[in-house]
Amino acid sequence: MARLQSLRDPALALGRVEAAVADLEALSELAALEPGDVDLVAEAERVLPEVEAQVAELQMQVLLDGPYDRGDAIVAIHPGAGGTESQDWAEMLLRMYRRWVEGKGFAYTLLDLIEGEEAGIKSATFSVRGPCVYGLLHAEKGVHRLVRMSPFDASGRRHTSFASVDVLPDLPEDAGVEIRPEDLQVDTFRSSGAGGQHVNKTESAIRITHIPTGIVVSCQNERSQHSNRATAMTILRAKLAERKQEERERELAAVRGPQGDIAFGNQIRSYVFAPYQMVKDHRTDVEVGNVQSVMDGGIDPFISAFLVGRRRDGAETPAPT
Repeated sequence: MARLQSLRDPALALGRVEAAVADLEALSELAALEPGDVDLVAEAERVLPEVEAQVAELQMQVLLDGPYDRGDAIVAIHPGAGGTESQDWAEMLLRMYRRWVEGKGFAYTLLDLIEGEEAGIKSATFSVRGPCVYGLLHAEKGVHRLVRMSPFDASGRRHTSFASVDVLPDLPEDAGVEIRPEDLQVDTFRSSGAGGQHVNKTESAIRITHIPTGIVVSCQNERSQHSNRATAMTILRAKLAERKQEERERELAAVRGPQGDIAFGNQIRSYVFAPYQMVKDHRTDVEVGNVQSVMDGGIDPFISAFLVGRRRDGAETPAPT
C-alpha cells in the first residue's frame, strides 16, 4: 500500500499540473485575442505563479526517488572543535532547522539534547515527520561552517566555527533491519542537564552499543528509561540502515568505475556573517545574500539545487530490491 501511494501521489500531481497548464494556455490565448481586456491579463498573471509552484513541487517529487526519500528523518547535530563558539553555532543550526520544519508544517520531536556549560549545545537529535522529509533533509548532511564576529570574544575578533549535521531515515521496526539482542551492549547512566528533581537522581539515560559495527547511540531526554531505550533503538535502526545503504552504493561505485565527484566534500556550506553577509553551498555554488532569511529556515534553494545536481550527476540512490 505504501508503494502504491508513492506512485499515486506523483501521478495525481501530474494531472493537476497538466490541467493548470491547460487553463493558463487558454487564458493566454484569450488575452492575446482581446489585448484590451485587463481582467484577463490580471488573471493570467495571478495564475502563473501558482502553476510554477505546482511544477516545482512536481519536479521535487520526481527527484526524490531514493529508497527512503519519501519517509521521515532523524537529524543529529554535533559541534566541532572550538568549545563555546561551536556549541553556539550548533544551537543556531538547531533553530534554523526547527524554523524550516515549522514553515513546512511538518512534525518536530526533540529526541535528545545535551546543553553546553556556558552556551549552545553539545549535541541534539530530533525527528521530523512529513512527506518526503528524508529526501529533502538528506541534502543537509555534512559539515556547516560559520564565520562571524564572536559574541564571546571581548576583543570582537572574527571566528570560524564548525558543526556537523547527520541525517538518517526514520524506519519502522519492520523495516528489514535485523538487530539481534546478543549484539547489543546496553548501559544506563544518570541524565545530565540544567537541573530539576529528576535529573541526576535516577539512571534513566540509555547508551546502546552495537557490538558488530561499533555504532553507539544514546538518549537521555525522556524521564522514562523505557522511552529512552525505544528512542535509542530507533536511532540505531536508522544508523544500521544507512550503513547498509552506503555499503551498497560503494559496491555499485566499484562496478561503475571512476566517475565524477559524487561526494561533494565534508564542508558543504559556509555561512558568513562578517565582513560581508553570504551563505554559499560549496557543492552547487548556490549563494544567498540574506543570511537572516536562511537562519530563519530559508534553506529550500540549497536543497533544490542539491537534488537537481544529484540527478544530473547520476548519483541518485538505487531503489531497494
